[in-house]
Amino acid sequence: MTKLSYISHDGTRFDVEAENGSTVMENAIRNAVPGIEAECGGACACATCHVYVDEAWTALVGEPEAMEEDMLDFAYDVRPNSRLSCQIKVRDELDGLVVTVPERQG
Repeated sequence: MTKLSYISHDGTRFDVEAENGSTVMENAIRNAVPGIEAECGGACACATCHVYVDEAWTALVGEPEAMEEDMLDFAYDVRPNSRLSCQIKVRDELDGLVVTVPERQG
């Protein structure tokens, strides 16, 4: 299992164990992480699972694909390290990944 850490906008930390092949969004929903709404269920058709990837992890997580970039236009307070958590697949290399949930979703 891969360990993921979610930091809510108020600084509360949620540590979860995630199965490889699942997404960062799916694990947030399964573990009731506040602020991840995921209205489209992971179809990359909204921006309600927006997170900020910790700077130490941005290179390993990678850049968003074109469709994700388009959806990020609808997110609140987009930053260079913004990603849609439904598009980040959990894998061994991401063990310890830290993401922060924005104050609100788009």
